Amino acid sequence: MIVRKRVYARAGLVGNPSDGYHGKTIAFTFRNLFAEVTIYESPELEFRPARQDSAVFESLDNLVDSVRRTGYYGGMRLMKAAVKKFAKYCLKRGVRLPERNFTIRYETNIPRQVGLGGSSAIIMAAIKALMGFYGVEILEHVLPNVVLAVETDELGLTAGLQDRVVQSYGGLVYMDFDEELMRQNGHGRYERIDTAALPPLYIAYRTDLSSESSRAHLRVRERYDLGNGKVVETMSQIAALADLAREALLSGHSDQLAELVNRNFDLRAQIFPISEGDMEMVRKARSAGASCKFCGSGGAVVGTYDGSETLEKLKHLMERDGYGFLLPEVARDEG
Repeated sequence: MIVRKRVYARAGLVGNPSDGYHGKTIAFTFRNLFAEVTIYESPELEFRPARQDSAVFESLDNLVDSVRRTGYYGGMRLMKAAVKKFAKYCLKRGVRLPERNFTIRYETNIPRQVGLGGSSAIIMAAIKALMGFYGVEILEHVLPNVVLAVETDELGLTAGLQDRVVQSYGGLVYMDFDEELMRQNGHGRYERIDTAALPPLYIAYRTDLSSESSRAHLRVRERYDLGNGKVVETMSQIAALADLAREALLSGHSDQLAELVNRNFDLRAQIFPISEGDMEMVRKARSAGASCKFCGSGGAVVGTYDGSETLEKLKHLMERDGYGFLLPEVARDEG
């Protein structure tokens, strides 16, 4: 038996990064970029490395280029942590797994460390593949918590639920992470929104290595936990944008998203440091007449545009300066 699961990249449209601070967000997955995990029975339990895990290089320049694009860590640590957490999850719930070994491998074309949910996509695909291989069901509103625990408990990373929720549900999803709601139910309120409600969207991303998204949150988290008034109030304002965006989408007024997207980034910039390289992407997009904000914690941006003339100018500016550029194919995950 061969089990193959694909999970798509994601972009936070409005509300992030409040998802890690009891806030609200709207995000979507898109088919252009994905992680895929394949698992099949074998005599020994084996992890097959992907290209980015390679320790063999053609030259010194090839090594430098590889590290620049994908960093020092490939996806093997993510895969091992996912398998371990899956085993612990089943053990804790009294699910007895058959004693059979497997070989597991992954492939991904999601750019690393630019805030497109690349790490969570690998982990989510691995957990889904293990579910299929062993015939274990994890409900879609519970699955994000399991995937998040892989990163926070096993790998010691700082992350929120947004990526894992939208990659579990697929498509366009509104998420409410109210603290009391989370405490009572163990999960937030998650609602799919018809993707047909979306206006034209674009995504641009840096092709040089950015940084792991957890780093950007550390100092802000400390200030938030200490009750810093500016951080707490700003996060509240960012979360409120998700409700306004949801209302706009459901009422057919998606033209209002441009202002909300821009406001989201401007509020974020009041409490988070923004690198010059990331700021330049935002300036270029806005100079072309498009709205713009981070997809995640930096390295990639998402926004709306109005008309072919704006799109042509936007695409030219981004590609001229070496940024990746795409029009996202928003769709439900097919697993």
